[in-house]
Amino acid sequence: MSPLEFCIPMFPAELLKAGGIGQYVVQELVSVKQLGSHLHSFRAALKSQGPLCILEHFDTPYSVLHHFQTVDQAVKTETLDLLVKVVSGLAVSLATVLSSPSLPAADRKQQQTAVKMAVFLLCRLVESLESAACLPGYVTAPSKGSKRARPAGGSEPGQWDSDREEVLQCLSQLLQLEIRALWSLSLVDEDFISCVSSCCYKLLETPAISQARSRTCRLAVLHLLGLLVKRYNHMLGASVKVVQFLQHFEHLPSVFAQALQLWTEEYGVKGIVGEVIREISLKSSEEMAREGSGVKAYSCFLAELAALVPEAVLPHVSVILPYLEGECVSLRVGVCEVLGELVLRCLSGEDQAEGRRTLRGQLLDTLQEHCLDTSAQVRARALQLFTRVLQSKALPLVRYRELLCVAVGRLCDRSVIVCKSAIQLLCAFICNNPYSCKLSSADLKAPLEKELAKLRALREQQRPAAPVIEAWEVWQAMEPELLQTVWVELERGSEAEGDREEEIQAQGSAQDAALRVRQLLHGNKYRQAVRLVLSAVTLFPQSELFRCTSPTSADGLMGVLGLVFKGPEKTPDPPTDTPPERSEGPEEDRSEGEKEGEPSELQKQEMLVQYLRDTESFALQVEEAIATIGTMLYWKTTSVVQEAVQFCVAVCEFGVSQSLVVMRRLLPLVWSKDTAVKEAAMEACRRLYLHPQGETQRLKAQTLVHSLSLLMIDASLGTIQCLEEIVLEFLQGSALQASVVQVLWERFTGRSQCSALERRAAVLLLGIAARVEKEVVLSNLDTLISVALGERVTEDFLLARDTCIAITKIADQHKSGSSQPFRLPADHPLFTALTDAITAGLLLSDAHWLSFMEQAINLLYQLSESPDKTCARLLRRSAQQLLDDVAEGGGAQPEGGQSETGDQGGQVRSASLAHLLSLCGSVAFRQLQHLERSVSAELRRRRAAREERDSAPQRRGQQASNESAVEAEMGLTGASADDTEAELIRKICETELLSDDSVLSCFLPLLVSVCSSPGRYSHPPLYTATCLALAKYMMIRSVSVHVTIGLALRSLVSDSRPSPAPQRVSATCSCWSPCWTVPPCRVCAPMRRWQWET
Repeated sequence: MSPLEFCIPMFPAELLKAGGIGQYVVQELVSVKQLGSHLHSFRAALKSQGPLCILEHFDTPYSVLHHFQTVDQAVKTETLDLLVKVVSGLAVSLATVLSSPSLPAADRKQQQTAVKMAVFLLCRLVESLESAACLPGYVTAPSKGSKRARPAGGSEPGQWDSDREEVLQCLSQLLQLEIRALWSLSLVDEDFISCVSSCCYKLLETPAISQARSRTCRLAVLHLLGLLVKRYNHMLGASVKVVQFLQHFEHLPSVFAQALQLWTEEYGVKGIVGEVIREISLKSSEEMAREGSGVKAYSCFLAELAALVPEAVLPHVSVILPYLEGECVSLRVGVCEVLGELVLRCLSGEDQAEGRRTLRGQLLDTLQEHCLDTSAQVRARALQLFTRVLQSKALPLVRYRELLCVAVGRLCDRSVIVCKSAIQLLCAFICNNPYSCKLSSADLKAPLEKELAKLRALREQQRPAAPVIEAWEVWQAMEPELLQTVWVELERGSEAEGDREEEIQAQGSAQDAALRVRQLLHGNKYRQAVRLVLSAVTLFPQSELFRCTSPTSADGLMGVLGLVFKGPEKTPDPPTDTPPERSEGPEEDRSEGEKEGEPSELQKQEMLVQYLRDTESFALQVEEAIATIGTMLYWKTTSVVQEAVQFCVAVCEFGVSQSLVVMRRLLPLVWSKDTAVKEAAMEACRRLYLHPQGETQRLKAQTLVHSLSLLMIDASLGTIQCLEEIVLEFLQGSALQASVVQVLWERFTGRSQCSALERRAAVLLLGIAARVEKEVVLSNLDTLISVALGERVTEDFLLARDTCIAITKIADQHKSGSSQPFRLPADHPLFTALTDAITAGLLLSDAHWLSFMEQAINLLYQLSESPDKTCARLLRRSAQQLLDDVAEGGGAQPEGGQSETGDQGGQVRSASLAHLLSLCGSVAFRQLQHLERSVSAELRRRRAAREERDSAPQRRGQQASNESAVEAEMGLTGASADDTEAELIRKICETELLSDDSVLSCFLPLLVSVCSSPGRYSHPPLYTATCLALAKYMMIRSVSVHVTIGLALRSLVSDSRPSPAPQRVSATCSCWSPCWTVPPCRVCAPMRRWQWET
């Protein structure tokens, strides 16, 4: 055993040089070839002598370290195994040695040297192996018999991981002992602590240490460092190392945050958190201003540390707050995250002390200020942190209004990420609001006014009465000063007797004198009052008020003054020492209640009113944000649109007033070309409308119908078409289809209580359901006719119109080029009801009759087998009805005129004539559409069926070589046939539709007459309807265009009435076709002149 002292060197090569007196130096550096035999001797000595053999065989493992780059991997592995056994043996032997009460100094020195040697060799070998394992592509030379190289970290893949854990375990076992007793004064050498800690930090440099598969090794390293920090005074060194390593290794922020949590909670070293934070704060501002990886690592470390040990970070938060004023964006983000974590994990809840509540307010103020930071990244992170605070219900209620204003303002931010964060914050506001599950400002107004009225009534009831000051109390206050005035006046004697008599003569009676005295006393005019009393005593000696036995004495005059001032009633003298006792009443009860801590009824009402006011203010602010977010639904940024969709869902779920408007803006997104946006819109609709809540199938169906009806009411055509696609998807695969259809029929027929708008929505939804299954409408045509198109049709033409739209869906389902179109016989009750309904409203001045009439004519042409004949009869019947009405009215007044006496009969006939001409125009347009679409399609279908039937035998007999030629010929034949059919349709339009014997041609002169006489037919709706009908006629035949285009343009230019001008412009442009050759000057010049003048 060596008597020399072993000093752990900074570099292993220093042991080869001669050291100081008594210091150990390597005696023999073993060559690579001789290492095998020396290791064998080392192993034998370990078995025979135990772990203290390291004192004699130190040179052998040291030689392995010296020749580490050249020795074989097996030698390294064997050396590592021997050193682990030595350290483990020392841990076992020292447990017995250190337990003895008295240990000789020589033995203590020997044990100390053995520990230092073994730990030095083991740590240096581990560092070398770890460095070799981290080298990319580093492999050792293959040994004999092996076909491939082995990794440097061990003899087999993954072996070094297990060896690393074994090394850490044996070192921890040794350091857990009281080995400080081996050193004098129990002060372990700093070199020894540095040797072990350097090995641990070397293991942490590996990027894989932060991965989940290295969790066991990572925890072992952190526990070993925790022992050094706790028992061997390594706290300052650890804090410096943490800061240094964070600056150079990006994977260590989470590792060191976990380390500080472990050292703080399990080892009780809470001061190390403050040391690390102070070390970071000592970095220069120039270094922190550079956006490097080290600064980002500091930011991440601080954020994770605050999340893991918030109570330890809270006392040191003031150290890092100055970074919020710096230029480094990463550090500002990190400090904001620290503030958010502290509020979430330490300062949440209302049971905080006053100091902690104040600190929470300061942190939230700072965080809110940085919602307006110059950096978009900081603004977004601050908004995200507030979102987390809201979701955790850690935001004080008094901050809701101000923070909501900030979030609404950030919706217009130039940065996309800030806009997304603002939308998320607003969504969190709605989903986690403490006010109400329904946020409708309109619904909150009535309860707020009601509770305000109650509050005013309570305040009136509990308002204290005005204090009543008794006369004797006033007398007591003025008595001393009044007595002095009496003495002064008595001393004057008879100097002012003349003035007294003159003054009293003006007063009249004794009662008037007493009243004047009281007024003077109340006005603090004591001298005049005393003089008046002296005069009254002389003039009215018999009066009860001025009777005085000794008028020259002060007591006598004071008695008279007191009697006059306090009145003739006998007033008991009040106690002079104690105030008057008050009776026990409600005030005493109220004070006792307040002492018990129970709020009074008035306080409860005040809290309720304040709650309703806050709720209304919150709802109004949310409604203001809806308009801005509604425009974001059509942004080009997909992520912003997705967040806006989620906000719309939250708005609808919480019943905000404008939720229907938002959903109608959302619905067109189901046609979006962006797959993500389309899927988000569809999922939102499914969540809101297609997954109803309810205990039974009927309740679910009622909820679904109510939601869809609200969306259908007053919706535009585009909104209804978008909703139609969503409802179709639901009805095609839903088990609620039968229940939903039943509820819709109940609403439509009036069996369930609902409004007229809801009935119209129900029939439209029935029409959508008919696209899935036509029997929904077809089997109930009688019900539709009797309810909407029966005798009461004139009461609601809008319901009749929507019913026609619903029935039309039957024909839409059968639109196909190969299938035969669905038609009903001409004498079907449906068409009879339609014609009766149209004629019933012809003479009425109902604004909705026109829209119903157009849909009814469309339905006739869609489903009737002979719509032209039905409409011809309808036109004749309507014209005859109008003539009969004119005949009954006398017919003396021209159409459209109005008598000077104010007779409204002419006005009614003008509206009826407008209805008739609109009917003519609709029939003409639908007839043209019927020919070009339905008749043409039917001709193509029949021709295709005929060709298919005729060509079947020929195809069976033809050879395969001629098939392509036949197909080409058939294609040319089909194209020629299409041209022939189109020419036929055009010929019918030119020659038959407006021929002399057709019904439509009978109304053309009337249309021209009304359009050419704007002075005579001055009724604006009549003139507009005539222009539109004339334009529809012009679309049928080119000759009509040549005749009437000039008339239409002249009326457009010459008429000064602004109301029908847009309709006539649209009508004139819509009738224009390239096939009609009208000279350009006849069209362009009037149009330009009209545009210039208007």
